[in-house]
Amino acid sequence: MVLTYILLISVILSFGVFFIPKSLKYYFTLAILGAGIAATTYWAILLYVQDSGADDIRIAIPLLQRSFPLVIDRLSAFFILVINITSLVGFLYAKGYLKPYYHEKNALRFSIHYFSYLWLYLSMIFVVTIRDGLFFLIAWELMAVSSFLLVIFEAEERVILKTGINYLIQMHAGMFFILTGFLLVSRYTGQMSFDALKDYFSGNPNFPLFLLFFAGFGIKAGFIPLHTWLPDAHPAAPSHVSGVMSGVMIKMGIYGIIRVLAALQSDLLITGIFILAVSVISGLFGVMMAIMQHDIKRLLAYHSIENIGIIGIGLGLGVIGLSTGNTVLSLLGFGGGLLHVMNHSLFKSMLFFNAGSVYTVTHTRNIEKLGGLMKKMPYTAGLFLIGSLAICGLPPFNGFISEYLIYAGIFTSLPSADLIHSIMFLLVITGLVLIGGLAIFCFTKAFGIVFLGQPRTGEAESAGEVSRSMLVPQLLTLFFILLIGFGSFLVVKPLFETVRVSFNLPGTDLAGSGYLTNLAGISLLGGIFVLITVALLVYRRYHLKSRMVTTGPTWGCGYTAVNARQQYTATSYSYNYNHLAKPLLQTRKVMKEIGEEEIFPGKRAFKSRSEDILKKILIDIPVDWISALLKKIAVMQTGQIRHYILYAFIFMLVIFLLTCLKLI
Repeated sequence: MVLTYILLISVILSFGVFFIPKSLKYYFTLAILGAGIAATTYWAILLYVQDSGADDIRIAIPLLQRSFPLVIDRLSAFFILVINITSLVGFLYAKGYLKPYYHEKNALRFSIHYFSYLWLYLSMIFVVTIRDGLFFLIAWELMAVSSFLLVIFEAEERVILKTGINYLIQMHAGMFFILTGFLLVSRYTGQMSFDALKDYFSGNPNFPLFLLFFAGFGIKAGFIPLHTWLPDAHPAAPSHVSGVMSGVMIKMGIYGIIRVLAALQSDLLITGIFILAVSVISGLFGVMMAIMQHDIKRLLAYHSIENIGIIGIGLGLGVIGLSTGNTVLSLLGFGGGLLHVMNHSLFKSMLFFNAGSVYTVTHTRNIEKLGGLMKKMPYTAGLFLIGSLAICGLPPFNGFISEYLIYAGIFTSLPSADLIHSIMFLLVITGLVLIGGLAIFCFTKAFGIVFLGQPRTGEAESAGEVSRSMLVPQLLTLFFILLIGFGSFLVVKPLFETVRVSFNLPGTDLAGSGYLTNLAGISLLGGIFVLITVALLVYRRYHLKSRMVTTGPTWGCGYTAVNARQQYTATSYSYNYNHLAKPLLQTRKVMKEIGEEEIFPGKRAFKSRSEDILKKILIDIPVDWISALLKKIAVMQTGQIRHYILYAFIFMLVIFLLTCLKLI
C-alpha cells in the first residue's frame, strides 16, 4: 500500500516542476522519477521471486470516487524493467547533455521538458499495466502527447516543429485503429478491455481484428510500411529523448501486439506468416536504408526499424509454433523476441547517447564532417564500438544471445517441418543472415568514418571527451549489456517462464533446459575469450614497457594522403552497395556537371542522398496532392462577406433539394 501511494504522490508532484527554481528542476524531477522507478521495480521483481504461485499483482490507485486498477503480470513486469532501466539512464545522461541549453532556454521550457519526460515514463508504465480499454487509450494518448513535447524541445527550428506535428498526427492515426479494435470487442462482449479479447476471438474470425490492432500498434513500433514518422522524429529529438523513444517507447507497440497474440484462438498460422513477412521486410529495408544515411542519428533510427523486424521475426516464429503445436519453437521464438526487446533498449539507447556526445562537442550529426574522434574521445569511441558489436549480434555481447535463441528455434524445427514450413524457415534464415551482414557493414562504416582516420573539419579537430555526467550513465547501460552477454542463462530462465505463463505453453521446463545449458557454455566461452584478450593486452603493455615506442603515419600503399579529403567518405565506402541497391534506395547525386567547354572547371560541391521510397509513396505524394488541392480551393477565400453569404445560401439550397428528393 505504501508503494501505491508513492506512485500516486509521484503523479501529483510531477506538476510541481513548474514551481521549482530553474537550478533545482532537474534534481526535483530525478527524485520523482526515482521514486516511481523504485516502486514499480519492486513490484516487477516481487512477481518473479515470490513463491505464492500468483500470476499477477493487482494494485488499486485511488482516483476520486473509484479506484484506478493496475494489473502486473510477468509480461508487464518484464516491460516495466525495460522501461525503468532505460528511462533512468536517459535522464541521468540528460544532466550533461542539456547543460549547454541552460543559457539559451528559459525556465518554462525546461519545466515543460522535464514534466513531459516524467509523464512519458508514467504513461508507459500505465500502458503496460492497464487492462481496461478506455484507461489504456488515455495512457496511450498521454504517451503520444508527452513524447511530442519532448521531440519539439527545439521548436524554434521550423523543421523540428513540422516533424513533431507529423509524428503526432501519425500517433493519432494509430490510436484510431486501436480504438476501433476495442469498440468491436466491446460491441460483441460488452467489455472494452484486453481481458475481453479471448471472448471475442473464441466466437469470431481472429485475423481481421488482429490486423486492426497490428496497424495501430505497428505504427508505434515502426514496422514497414508504418514507419514513416520514425526516421524523422528520432533525429529531431534531443539525444536522451531519442534513446528513450527508440529503446523503450516504440516497444509499447510490441507490447500491444503481444497482448493481442496471447488472446488469439484461431487463424494462428496465417497470423504468424503475416508477422514473419512484415518483419523480414522491415529488418531488410531498415538496415538497407541505414547504410545510406549520413546523419548518425538518422542512421540509428533506421536501425530501430531493423531491430523491430528482428523482434517481429521472433514473435512470428512463436505464433507458428503455437499453430503447429511446436512448444520449442514457440518458447525460443517468443523468448528470443522478448529478450531482443530488452537488448535493443540497452545497446540502441547507448548508441543514441554516444551520438549525442559526438554532437555536443562537434555540433554536427553529419558523419562526413567527423573523423579521428577515437583519439579525441577515447571513452565515447569505446562505448560506441561495444554498442556496434552488440547491435550486430556479435558475441560475447547481449545482441548475440537473443538472435541465438531465434536461430536455435528455426534450426531445431527444420528437421520435423514439412516442405512449406521448411521453405519458409529457410527464407527467414536467409533474411536474418542478410540483416546481420548488412548491419556489420553499416557499423563498420559508421565507426570507421566517425572515429578513425583524420579529422575532416575544424570541429572534429578541436573535439574533446565529454564530461563524466554523460559517460557514467552509459557505463550503467554497459553493465547490463555485459550482464546479459556473460550471464544470459540467468536472464533467459525467468524469460522462458514469462513466455510459458503468457501463452500457456506446456512442458517448457524440459524444452528450455537444454538451451539454458547451451547459454551457460556460451557465457563460459565468452568469459574465456575476454580473459585471453585481457592477458594479451597486459603482456603487450609489460613487453613494451622497457622498449622505445615510436609512432608515425599509417602506411598508405606508397602514397600518403595530402589531407583528410583523400580519406574514405561514407559515400565512397558504400559505393558498390549503393550501385547494387539503387533501384530500391532511390539514391540521387546532387552536383553541377562539368561542361565540355569548361577548360578550367570552377569549384564544385557533391552531395548524395537516398529517399525513403515508401515514405515518398505513402506520405509525401498524398500530402503534396492534398496541399495543391487546398491551394486551389483557397481561391474561394476572397475576403468579401457577400461571397461567404452566397456559400451558406448554396449549402442550404443543396440540403433542401436533397431532402425533397429523399436522398438524406
